[in-house]
Amino acid sequence: MKINHVAIAVNNLDEAVKEYQNVLGVKKVEFETVDAEGVRVAILYLENSRIELMEPTKDTSPIKKFLEIRGEGLHHIALETEAIEGEVDRMKDTGVRFLGEVRPGSGGTKITFIHPKSLHGVLTELCSHTKK
Repeated sequence: MKINHVAIAVNNLDEAVKEYQNVLGVKKVEFETVDAEGVRVAILYLENSRIELMEPTKDTSPIKKFLEIRGEGLHHIALETEAIEGEVDRMKDTGVRFLGEVRPGSGGTKITFIHPKSLHGVLTELCSHTKK
């Protein structure tokens, strides 16, 4: 496994992207809307990882609720695995709790989230790129 990205919840995606580009000198940014999660994301490519900025697109988005309760900031870290279904099964055997099933994510990935109580208060996403 490796860190795939760090995700940050923001109120205004366009403003946040400009600020991150200015401060970090990020050149490559990709935008995507993930309807299933109710978010619009900007993926900022760094030399060895990515930052994902997330803005809610509807009132039922988990990101909308997160922003209302906690405000802008770190939302989750994402760990990449080659075989997400196998990792989920393995982790369930150790007692890890998940938030929902494996589902489509941004950039053609499969994702699921580990409940924060399973990893000392940190929401963690597992992601796996589909083979082409």
